[in-house]
Amino acid sequence: MLVSMPAVETQIDAYRALTETCGLLDRSERGKLALVGRGAKEFLGGQVTNDVEALTPGTGCYAAFLTNKGKMLGDLRVLDLGDELFVDTERPSLQALFNLVRRGLIGWDAELEKRTLERGLLSLIGPAAWEVAGLERLPEEHASRAVEIGGIAAVAVATDVGLDLICDSAETDALTAALLDAGALAVDKAAAEVVRVEHGRPRYGVDLDDTVIPQEAGLNARAVSFTKGCYIGQETVARLHWRGKPNRHLRGLRLSEPVAPGTALRLGDRVVGVVGTSVLSPRFGPIALALVRREAEPGTELAVDGGGTAHVVSLPF
Repeated sequence: MLVSMPAVETQIDAYRALTETCGLLDRSERGKLALVGRGAKEFLGGQVTNDVEALTPGTGCYAAFLTNKGKMLGDLRVLDLGDELFVDTERPSLQALFNLVRRGLIGWDAELEKRTLERGLLSLIGPAAWEVAGLERLPEEHASRAVEIGGIAAVAVATDVGLDLICDSAETDALTAALLDAGALAVDKAAAEVVRVEHGRPRYGVDLDDTVIPQEAGLNARAVSFTKGCYIGQETVARLHWRGKPNRHLRGLRLSEPVAPGTALRLGDRVVGVVGTSVLSPRFGPIALALVRREAEPGTELAVDGGGTAHVVSLPF
């Protein structure tokens, strides 16, 4: 089964913008919450894998939230905006995060506020992203500051591929128009997914689910603190980090032909994984992300159910 792809001309134009100049993607559908109150940091720090309590205004972090057995219920970005902790997550994991926070807040000096419909989120992706926005580049991923673009107030957040802009949802269209006028090219999610896969960044709900421990997905360095206080699922995560070897690893696949997500991968007669996000890269051809068993090391050639092969590679591509 072939993966549905946009028209070649459109994909190539979008890919060039995303990798050479600046592409603009509306990601306002992401789930968004806010925690306010004196106990917000301490509370959230006990729920997620990274050191939220160490944040100061203008900084942020990436984290996961887990079951008691260390399996991922979702991932999230936490931003200290001074007057609130702003949290955004993949839409499939929003309800699980909302439930976790709402149940745990009892007795804490903190309140949970919904932001999904109240805030827009625009991503500028590409080497000219900061120039197009007319902003000075922030020093590190997840750093943020209040800005104004075309008279529209927003929060600029540094990402690994450019920056995000968070604004009032009523201003999203106006901010989009201002960025397009400044030279950004509107792209669709499929085009941006190509860049994400090339960078080796897994996405919850596609590449990751509630069977995955962060270390299996290569997330320990980005998402897990081993010096902070306790959090849900910590025992499993710490034990695997210090004494264990994960059974699976997130890898890249160089495919002989496009393959649908969910397709089984075999080493000999044994299924060693399934295809996650699968894209057609103008630079690398058909590629994908996959969690594969540790015996499928980089350099291994796997058979793809339905025909074709997958060459296992380290990430990023």
